[in-house]
Amino acid sequence: MDEANAQRVLGLRATQGRWLLVAVGFGINVCMGSVYAYSVFRNPIQELFNTSTFESGLPYMVFQVALAILMFFGGRLILSIGPARVGVIGGLLVGGGWILSGVVARAIPSIWTLVAMYGVLGGAGVGLAYGGPLTVATRWFPERKGLAVGLTITGFGASPFVTANLAQPLIAEKGPLTAFLAMGVAFLVIMVVLSSLLRLPPAGWQPAGVAKTIRAAEAAREIDTATMVRTSTFRGLFAVYVIGCVSGLMAIGISSPVATDVIRLNASTAATLVGMFAIVNGAGRPVFGALTDRITPRWTAVLSMGIILVASLLMLGASTDTVPLYVVCFSALWACHGAWLTLAPTATAYYFGPKHYPRNYGVVFFAYGVGAIIANVVSGNSKDIFGSYDVAFAIVAGLAVLGAVMSIRLLKPPKTA
Repeated sequence: MDEANAQRVLGLRATQGRWLLVAVGFGINVCMGSVYAYSVFRNPIQELFNTSTFESGLPYMVFQVALAILMFFGGRLILSIGPARVGVIGGLLVGGGWILSGVVARAIPSIWTLVAMYGVLGGAGVGLAYGGPLTVATRWFPERKGLAVGLTITGFGASPFVTANLAQPLIAEKGPLTAFLAMGVAFLVIMVVLSSLLRLPPAGWQPAGVAKTIRAAEAAREIDTATMVRTSTFRGLFAVYVIGCVSGLMAIGISSPVATDVIRLNASTAATLVGMFAIVNGAGRPVFGALTDRITPRWTAVLSMGIILVASLLMLGASTDTVPLYVVCFSALWACHGAWLTLAPTATAYYFGPKHYPRNYGVVFFAYGVGAIIANVVSGNSKDIFGSYDVAFAIVAGLAVLGAVMSIRLLKPPKTA
């Protein structure tokens, strides 16, 4: 077989196989997205360690911060040792963090033990592994980045549908620490096996029929990290990403407490609804990804901010008589959080190119950590100080207005000259 025919065969096989890699990334993200099930752990942990609302959210907050910090280093490692090895290391840390949360916190019963084991170790593992499936998706799907990224990280958003509903009966029967241990073993095995399958396309590979167009477009916008951070596009993307994460992570962290404390639903129903919200979150990712491909990141961002604004304002009137309102508003907030976990990585590749993408998105992803800190401080202190979550929703509504304005003004192709 001559070289030209060999290349055509390689291209066909790669085109077919790239969808399998999306499925692999989806599975890895189901494990990593188990952090979104923390809402069903929160009240039992608060009771077990006799903590305040704010303190019970610290493991979740630290997890998100560790995730954001290690994402930066993970991006660099992906370019040097590849996504498979980085994913395996991340899987060992994720599983180990959950396992040790169940073992060490039993020996040393303190919220700070969970902060160290679940928050630091587990969050670090997700941070290292997170960029691998995204990098694989953007490299294999240069013509449909938003859709590919959205489908890949649908697993992260949909994870609580599986993990929250597995954790809740375990917590009820055996307690939260046993649930951490059992689920940690499963996450370790699954992540290590699936991560070992990740691979990047051959050098210079492009999908048939669009290669020339894509190469020309990407050559015009290959921007390295040092140049990226000096652009107004980066500043706008970072700021609006923070706002998207504040609203989403706040909603995810308080979904179960709001259901039980404000709407007066029982714990089992609350866990079921968290699972439903996870489906909405996951389903929204490819939808918003496809929208990003079609109407650009700028206008997709504006749309998400509008939805966040309306949902936050409506939640100011929530009570025991407003179960449908709670379901609709939290579904919207979870969906928009999923939108930003698709929109931000896609926008990074869209505005700054794929060549430096792992490093570039590692920097952009710091916004996620900033958003996690703000979300936990706002939601926890709102309940502890004012006795309700209304102040938190009012703050998020104001931030959504600011985010829409910033999206319109700053999310434009960067000027680097």
